[in-house]
Amino acid sequence: MKILLLEDDPILSDILLCHLNRHLHQTTHFSDGQSASDALSAQKFDLLILDINVPKLSGIDLIKEIRTYKDTTPAIIITAFQDTAHLKKGFENGCDDYIKKPFDLEELDLRIKNIQKRFNLINEQAIIIDSHLSLMASKNRLYVNEVPYTLTRKECKILLYLSKQKSKVVSSEELIQNLWDYDEMPSEATIRVYIKNLRNIIGKDKIQTVRGNGYIFE
Repeated sequence: MKILLLEDDPILSDILLCHLNRHLHQTTHFSDGQSASDALSAQKFDLLILDINVPKLSGIDLIKEIRTYKDTTPAIIITAFQDTAHLKKGFENGCDDYIKKPFDLEELDLRIKNIQKRFNLINEQAIIIDSHLSLMASKNRLYVNEVPYTLTRKECKILLYLSKQKSKVVSSEELIQNLWDYDEMPSEATIRVYIKNLRNIIGKDKIQTVRGNGYIFE
C-alpha cells in the first residue's frame, strides 16, 4: 500500500519507516503537518498514519482539513496523549482508528490489516526472487534488501522472466519474442541497456553474460 506517515520523532519515524518498508508498503514520511497536507493535495495515498502533536498542522487538524474536501482516505492516529478528549476529537474529525503510544509494531500491523479489510484495500503479495530480492510486479517496484527501487515496465518483465529461468541461458531473441510485441522489436543494444540498468540495482553478479548466447540469472 501507499502510506503517508506523519511523525516528528526522528527515532520513531525511522523505526516505522523500516518496519513498513519491510512489509513492502511504499511509505512517504513527513515531520510536519503542512508538508503532509501539501503532499495530499498533489497525490493519492491508500492510508494515512498521523501523529497528533506535530509542527505547523496537527494530525487531527489535517484529517479535519481533508475531510472537508471529501477525501475519505482511511487514517490511523498515533499519539502519546492518553486522555479520552483527544480520542473523541480524533474520531469526531474523521479518523478511522487510534493507537496510543507506546505501542507494539504487531499492534500497528493488526490495525493496518483491519483497515485493509474495512476499506477493501488489497495488498499485493510480493514475488520472492531470492533472499535479497522481491518484486511487486503490478507497481514495477523491486525491493533489494528491503530498499525499494522503481523499475520501468520492461525492466520489471525482463527481471521476472530471467528469474523464472534460473540457471538457464536466455538469449536476446527469446526475451524479444516473449516480452515485446511484433511491431516494437527492440535492438540488441536496447536489451543490453535494460540489462545494465538491472545490474546497477541488483548487482553485476546476479545477471551473467554468456558470450554469444545470452544471459543467465544466478
